[in-house]
Amino acid sequence: MPGYAMLVPFAVLFIVFLVWPLLNSLWFAFTNYNGVKPPQWVGLDNFQRLWFEDERFRKAIANSFIYVVAAVTLTTVLSLVLAVAFRGTSWRDRIMRTLFFLPAVTSTIAVALIWRWIFSVEEFGLANTVIGWFGIERVQWLASPGWTIPILVLMAVWGGCGYGMVIFVAGINAIPEEHYESARLDGANGWQQFWYITLPQLKPVTTYVVITGLISAFQLFEAIYIIFRAVSSVGGVQDSGLMLVPYLYDMGFTKFQLGYASAIAWTLFIIIFVVSMIQIRVTRALKEL
Repeated sequence: MPGYAMLVPFAVLFIVFLVWPLLNSLWFAFTNYNGVKPPQWVGLDNFQRLWFEDERFRKAIANSFIYVVAAVTLTTVLSLVLAVAFRGTSWRDRIMRTLFFLPAVTSTIAVALIWRWIFSVEEFGLANTVIGWFGIERVQWLASPGWTIPILVLMAVWGGCGYGMVIFVAGINAIPEEHYESARLDGANGWQQFWYITLPQLKPVTTYVVITGLISAFQLFEAIYIIFRAVSSVGGVQDSGLMLVPYLYDMGFTKFQLGYASAIAWTLFIIIFVVSMIQIRVTRALKEL
């Protein structure tokens, strides 16, 4: 009994700050609620408007999937490359792992402000300064819709490859050395050892890195809000950077359509859940081949 009593504080906080808000948001998703007047039950109207009438939502969905596919793919591949390159125990490998991991523990706000400075169109903008050395004209990076997604992907890869690298290093070091010794005795070169031993043994680790990357990418908010909000709306020029969470924020806390924002939140949850399940099933299918 004393043991269960020690769980009470956690259970109370869990219910008050997680379960209760989740149930409330699910209720609000089926209501018309602006935070002032009492919620009015509207059934599936919010979801019907979301999927069949809202052009901005479709724009947010398209931007989100383009960004997620590009960012997660590049981050996973680069993380694996870095893990293979710096998996050792030498001082050089330890220092390189630390340098690449630093962005993962740096404040997201600080990182976003640095990238905003890099792509600023002002005289101090680093990107325009560098291309100016080669005689290239200044580029309106943050005001050009075509550059929004590439800049966000670059930020995601830079900030996420260190975290993925650490996970892959742990996975690589867990592979029994006997596998590589047997392969070398059979005459396998470095590439064959990587393709036929390292990569198959890393399937569970790769699944973890991809799924956590998917969840993180779908929830992108701070970078868009800080870097592109000042240019135009919360989604940047012509909503070129509008994604699901910034759109949820825009509808909920700018336009005070809290019921509609709750519908967006639950739609985002369903999308992440379905994509994660597909990823797990595909990984299991590949493992059985």
